[in-house]
Amino acid sequence: MKINRRNFLGTTAALGASAYLAGCSTAQTNQTSKIATPFFIGNPEKVLMPKGKAPRIVVAGGGWGGTVTAKYLRKMSPQAEVVLLERNPVFFSCPISNKWLVDMVDTNFLIQDYLQVSQKYGYQFIQCEILNINRDSRNVITNQGSIEYDYLVIAPGIRYNYEAWFGDDRETANATKARFPAAYIPNSEHFNLKRALHSFKGGDWVMTLPPPPQRCPPSPYERACMIAWYFKTNKIKAKVTILDHKDDVRPIGPGFKQAFRELYKDYIEYVPNAHIQKVDPFNKRIQTAAGDMKFDHAILMAPHQAGDLVWKADGIGINPQGKATGWADVDNKMLTLKKDDRVYVIGDAVGIVSPQFLFYPKSGHIANRHGKIVAAYISERLAGRDPKVSLPDNLCYMMVNGSPREAINVQFDYKINAQGIIEQTQIDYNQRSAAFVAENFKWAGLMFDDMFG
Repeated sequence: MKINRRNFLGTTAALGASAYLAGCSTAQTNQTSKIATPFFIGNPEKVLMPKGKAPRIVVAGGGWGGTVTAKYLRKMSPQAEVVLLERNPVFFSCPISNKWLVDMVDTNFLIQDYLQVSQKYGYQFIQCEILNINRDSRNVITNQGSIEYDYLVIAPGIRYNYEAWFGDDRETANATKARFPAAYIPNSEHFNLKRALHSFKGGDWVMTLPPPPQRCPPSPYERACMIAWYFKTNKIKAKVTILDHKDDVRPIGPGFKQAFRELYKDYIEYVPNAHIQKVDPFNKRIQTAAGDMKFDHAILMAPHQAGDLVWKADGIGINPQGKATGWADVDNKMLTLKKDDRVYVIGDAVGIVSPQFLFYPKSGHIANRHGKIVAAYISERLAGRDPKVSLPDNLCYMMVNGSPREAINVQFDYKINAQGIIEQTQIDYNQRSAAFVAENFKWAGLMFDDMFG
């Protein structure tokens, strides 16, 4: 049986119908006359929302972190004006999407309507493309117009660093993205990947894994298991080759490798230390430090970096060699940019926070926790108080078998030691279990309810 929000939560998860206002204007025969631009089309040179006396917090990005930030800011600081800017008309969840690829959940389980929830909690939602962020004037420039802020929360997720593979060759990068999508950023890539999987007749299916840090490190292994399970269940003669930049599977390595060995020995081949040297999407070839190969289809995951908005805000860190780190340079406890305490960065884009483990896991769970932590920080500042430091936790469930349904699990906890360093405790649960599957869907339901309920 497919899981959907109706039979899981017992409530109807209807998508709100999008209503678009259309305007038209007829030009006269006078060639010098101009057609008036309808208001909702927008103009980046105009002021999108005049600022009033209330403090305004702009949240840039409406993923797992941004949506919960906007909701909790309104709950904690009802006197403030909260504005959520997001390019997509609806929310689509990357977590749980590997199950969706093989039809274990339906699409409605993963999507939500931004406008409905913004009206429910009293914040403004504006679908727009953010063109630039001017921290000096505290202004966000969008294709709909500019908007001032008192505090800015950047929740941009990741970007694919195709430049590491192709330099400035945009044609090859676009061909790779279109033909062999990574599907780790919510957009049409997920649907393109699902169509490719369900039309695949057999052969060599390759997955490249980006070097750390990456979005949700265990999820590519889960995706490989789900695809191998789909091939096995449908008797498709195919092999999934995992080209891993790392020297071994992690986290939850023993659990994944046991699944590869016991469930998919004829369907999954794991190749460690497969550092990518060249990708040719036109001839379907990959060169790696562990060997070269051709493929019939592939999931080509380029290296990850902080999402575009951090770059537009000039918030990327610089390493000792003077080169960009690719990740936001933040205060590791307050999550503000080190050079601007009015700007917070949350979720996947956050840079190094500890010499012990370097980065927080780049996961939906962490983004959710960061969103609520930052909402509390800003609310305290608006009230004239110094915020007390809070740390997130993290929890990931990874399905490895579809019949019977079984999953494995990893948990992370954080504390500050006597030297002021953030310490991480990681617990891997490698024994696959049906109970973890039930917990996984319960976790997802609670998370969706936290963001949108």
